[in-house]
Amino acid sequence: MPLYREEGVVLRTQKLGEADRIVTLLTRGRGLLRAAAKGVRRTSSKFGARLEPFMVADLQLFEGRTLDTITQAETLAPYGPRITADYERYRAGSVMAETAERLAEGAPSREQYALLVGALRTLAAGRIPPELVRDGYLLRAMGLAGWSPGFESCVVCGAPGPHTAVAVQLGGVTCESCRPPGSPRLDPASVELLAALVRGDWDAALSSGERERGQAAGIAAAYTQFHLERGLRSFGTPAR
Repeated sequence: MPLYREEGVVLRTQKLGEADRIVTLLTRGRGLLRAAAKGVRRTSSKFGARLEPFMVADLQLFEGRTLDTITQAETLAPYGPRITADYERYRAGSVMAETAERLAEGAPSREQYALLVGALRTLAAGRIPPELVRDGYLLRAMGLAGWSPGFESCVVCGAPGPHTAVAVQLGGVTCESCRPPGSPRLDPASVELLAALVRGDWDAALSSGERERGQAAGIAAAYTQFHLERGLRSFGTPAR
């Protein structure tokens, strides 16, 4: 069976038998990958801790008929312990990991991989509030997937903003003439925050208040789940 090497982020794990795990990874070159890790639940395992959620690892695997097997794992970025040690970071990381898994069900994307690794790095560093890291990741990941949100000009007619009506199903803010009935209105500062998150402008995002962050979080969650065409379990209480 041929061996190969790959770099990947651990998205989640599940038990397999008494001592093994199935590890779900987003990899740099192959996209979404599920592989068996033999014996990692034993206390004597040499690389079990390297295959926990949010860890970035250099892996050696061999191809199997139904499931590849991880034979070596070297840590490249130990984000896992710093994220899981804080509940809010863990919740944000769980949403990001689940979103990355859903988006990776198509063709591999090195841009999506790089975005996730960068977001986990920022989350682990702890200098940016977890909800801002999460929402910035969600909006930018959806943009890379082909659903770029627009929060500056009307997404229907192009009329320059600022606009405060947001139509998730149309892709962002709309002017009054194009506003669908029932679409919510946000505070102007909340729309500015959403635009800053799409740009990756952390200085602008950090100047926002609690109300703006709450409104932006609702739009980011709705926008992501609308385009994924399914809910994300991690927006509730995540399960380890």
